[in-house]
Amino acid sequence: MKSSVRLSVSLAVVALIAAPAPSALAWGAWGHRMVGVVAAESLPAAVPAFLRTPAAVAAIGEYAREPDRWKGSGKIHDTDRDAAHFLDLDDEGKMYGGPKFSVETLPLTRADYEKALALAGHDSWNAGYLPYTIIDGYQQLAKDFTYWRILKAVSKTEKDKTKRAYYVADLKRREELVIRDLGVWAHYVGDGSQPLHLSVHYNGWGDYPNPNGYTQSRATHGDFEGPLVKALAVKADVKKLVPAYVDCACAVETRTVAYLTKTFSLVEPLYQLEKAGGMVATDPRAKALVDERLAAGATELRDLVVDAWKASANGKIGYRPETTVADVVSGKADPWIDLYGKD
Repeated sequence: MKSSVRLSVSLAVVALIAAPAPSALAWGAWGHRMVGVVAAESLPAAVPAFLRTPAAVAAIGEYAREPDRWKGSGKIHDTDRDAAHFLDLDDEGKMYGGPKFSVETLPLTRADYEKALALAGHDSWNAGYLPYTIIDGYQQLAKDFTYWRILKAVSKTEKDKTKRAYYVADLKRREELVIRDLGVWAHYVGDGSQPLHLSVHYNGWGDYPNPNGYTQSRATHGDFEGPLVKALAVKADVKKLVPAYVDCACAVETRTVAYLTKTFSLVEPLYQLEKAGGMVATDPRAKALVDERLAAGATELRDLVVDAWKASANGKIGYRPETTVADVVSGKADPWIDLYGKD
């Protein structure tokens, strides 16, 4: 969901002039649910079976709608979270007039990002911080999976009945938490496949040079991701476009930037289609765009889940010293204190 306090940056002037923009749902319930469900249904057998049950698939689809349902919780809540859904890139590929959006120039943390935007006279509440939302969710899921691996191992091998009962119960809690964390995170990964969530031209072309005469309609964003998606998106059609998992052998930052950069490249083609009268349910070009973008979101989500699962094999829990998955599985380490707590 786009924040009601977002500002539109004018590229026509040296001093970037801002104007408020209305809120908009990202993909709407239909699209977000479909991204979550298609991604979960596309998980390979290597991923734990509890994530691939019909109940888990359905839950992930419903949780994928959750961040939009949070809207209106309160000023502090909404101000902090609304900007998590988008990243405003300008026509030069800069993040709201700040750093260039690339692997090399993406600030390492949100704190660093805030400092970089401040130099351009802005902040992440207006520019959005979607890349960091996606990376943060990935890291959380990898940690969830790390705990799951350890709990799965010790719930089978622990000889002490009291400890084993705790492990079995905690494993169930962890599985419920994984589904919830993954599902909520699915929302933001899905946001990343919607071109209008990656551009300053997020709801009509806006106050920018517009030599091609693209629409200024403030209904552009909502009409595309809501009614049009509901009218055209069919799960079977979207799922056909999801390829098998491919390991990019790259860092999550690299994968995330590549994913969002591809989405950004479709902003102007989307406006071109709208200008040509093709952004209607009866035009096959609209159907192709909707299906391809939902499939892109589902593919990215599925691939990131697999990456997080693989990364968790080398994961650690605890704090000084840390306990590794390998040491627990091999019997070299007892994770009781790390799992139950020592205080």
